[in-house]
Amino acid sequence: CHNFSFLVHYRALIFPLLIREGKPTPFFTFVLALLFCTYNGYLQGRSLTNYAKYPSSWLKDPHFITGFIGWLIGMAINIHSDHILRNLRKPGETGYKIPRGGMFEYVSGANFFGEILEWFGFALACCTIESLAFALCTLFILGSRAKQHHQ
Repeated sequence: CHNFSFLVHYRALIFPLLIREGKPTPFFTFVLALLFCTYNGYLQGRSLTNYAKYPSSWLKDPHFITGFIGWLIGMAINIHSDHILRNLRKPGETGYKIPRGGMFEYVSGANFFGEILEWFGFALACCTIESLAFALCTLFILGSRAKQHHQ
């Protein structure tokens, strides 16, 4: 179940198929993201399959249940927020628009908030140092992007 939640990560599998044309991603940024995702995927998978030991009752443990619910809620916020962002402008429109609805009523970077919640839920469900490290990396990277977007 832990590997499943990591493998079906929305941002890596679903989001790229839904986005419209936008600003091109610089090649160097693409390479850095690819390297990070490759290394992180290896680290998470290796950690969960080779080193993490869970009792047979782990799926009933409050850490796992709370973390898995947090992961699901975070993913739902992420998907809904991205839907709002994708539909801000009509085809051909340009310029900045402030997103409204969903978690955007509470935070200006709702998509970032959803992803951060998603990976802290994953970390709580897994209870590994590697999953916590990933959640913290997500917080620092997306937190700084959210601050830039807010400004």
